Amino acid sequence: MTKDIRNITIIAHVDHGKTTLIDTLMKQSGSFRENQVVEERVMDSGELEKERGITILAKPTSINWKGSRVNIIDTPGHRDFAAEVERVLHMADGALLLIDSAEGVMPQTKFVLSKALKQGLKPIVIINKLDKADQRASEVLDETFDLFVSLDANEQQLDFPVLYASGRSGWATKEIDGPRENLHPLLDLIIDHVESAKLDKTKPFAMLSTLLYADSFLGRSLVGRINQGTARANQQIKAINLKGEKVDEGRLTKIFRYEGTKKVPIEIGEAGDIVIIAGLERANVADTICDLEINDPISATPIDPPTMSITVTVNSSPLAGTEGKKLTSTQIRDRLMLEAENNVGITFGENINKDAFVISGRGELMLEILLTQMRREGFEMTVSPPKVLFQKDSNGKKLEPIEEITMDLDEEYSSKVIDSMNRRKGKLIDLKDTGKDKKRLIFHAPTRGLMGYTSRFLTLTKGTGVINRIFHSYGEYTGDMEGRRNGALISMENGKAVAFALFNLQARGEMFVTHNDPVYEGMIVGLASKSGDLEINVMKGKKLTNMRTQGTDENVVLTPVRKMAIAEMLSMLNTDEALEITPLSCRLRKAILDPHARKRQSKAS
Repeated sequence: MTKDIRNITIIAHVDHGKTTLIDTLMKQSGSFRENQVVEERVMDSGELEKERGITILAKPTSINWKGSRVNIIDTPGHRDFAAEVERVLHMADGALLLIDSAEGVMPQTKFVLSKALKQGLKPIVIINKLDKADQRASEVLDETFDLFVSLDANEQQLDFPVLYASGRSGWATKEIDGPRENLHPLLDLIIDHVESAKLDKTKPFAMLSTLLYADSFLGRSLVGRINQGTARANQQIKAINLKGEKVDEGRLTKIFRYEGTKKVPIEIGEAGDIVIIAGLERANVADTICDLEINDPISATPIDPPTMSITVTVNSSPLAGTEGKKLTSTQIRDRLMLEAENNVGITFGENINKDAFVISGRGELMLEILLTQMRREGFEMTVSPPKVLFQKDSNGKKLEPIEEITMDLDEEYSSKVIDSMNRRKGKLIDLKDTGKDKKRLIFHAPTRGLMGYTSRFLTLTKGTGVINRIFHSYGEYTGDMEGRRNGALISMENGKAVAFALFNLQARGEMFVTHNDPVYEGMIVGLASKSGDLEINVMKGKKLTNMRTQGTDENVVLTPVRKMAIAEMLSMLNTDEALEITPLSCRLRKAILDPHARKRQSKAS
């Protein structure tokens, strides 16, 4: 084993280039053979991660440099997966803080840096994407220093080293106009600046479980840094929770270490190394995995509580079973329980009959990712509108989650955006001029009003604006908020939509279905231009007669249907509506399909 181990984490705002930088570091440090075919963003292993270009799960890798092993942990940049970042910092001895040379300090930068500073880490600052035409590296460095000061960094942390880099082009330099050759200055700086953790190898084995993977071959696999002692294959171990209570006991069946992106089996793991262990079935994240004689747990950051929940039930529409393979409540329940076990950011609950399941998470993206994964696995289900989880303070006052929203946009759109945020009970905290007729607006607004707001914001700014949201705190309840203004256009029959009927109904509002799409009674086929629901017949065909008059045989031209993501569809739902999700379709519908039953329900309420 190598004597020297450095554990570092890369933290940054979403899309500031973490995963691309790791790719280039691995290539330049010799982790791959010369003729090896390497995918782009090799750390983004999941299908959805590659598609969306975001990191969802934190993943370690390792490289060897000048006789030292450097374990690097790639972390998510999106606010909904912040629970991953908080836990990963426990494994690190140092951190690389990556900041985009044009965008500068963003909300997630502030969040992850504050967590790293509290852990006592001394970050290395990398001003990335220096090859951008609109880079402003000097201003960004000033912003970063101000951020360190505002987060109460100590003197050692304030004396941070700075490198200017381009992860994609593969170079780093100490000066803005320095030689742009390779990333060796960064690798050397990691070895010099990050101190190897002083951990005792003679004490009994103990490690904090930080990440959890479900492996089809090994079963439950726990990832963590060994805090003390050595771990040997086949030794007896136990897991204790934060209170010191025993959760599990068993034999350490396998130990793995990361070599590049591969997991390599080893016989002995030493203090300071990041390892994967198998053999425990009930141990979870934040548990201490240790020798049988240890009774004191390693302190860990408790996971932040969820802020939003949805209820998932079986698909009860007339089209149930026509597109998916996994339809029963037992299959849905098992899948959701597995997700709750592997993803600590998600909590699972169920009703007495075990046919309705409540899934709570940190935000709409986290819930949307879960629903998209299930959809691809062949599940059919009905999902309720998202609900915000309220809390109460010591005086019994109702509190709700408040988010901090940072928007970068052209000056001409700022008044429209401010008006739209005021309607959502948002408060303007800061307004900055960022040059070139651009503004940066910072708001505090309740989560309730922000569901599906991203698409509205992009419409208002004609696709040119950038919006970022992060959980700020639980604040005082801001009162009732107006829901969707437009009523629903509801199908009154089962069958297939007809172009002739849709053409005549287009004046009533925006249609969600086109010719030959299957529809059923109670399904929402469009959004009315006025308030109030309207039942319509989308299957009314043209009468076939031999009489012809001028103008009756015009071409039927339908307006193209808007394609919406799951998050946008969920945000449109009223309390009496639901979303049907199948592998091939997503359909808005009324929770009660029968119109007579709906009327009786509304009268009763």
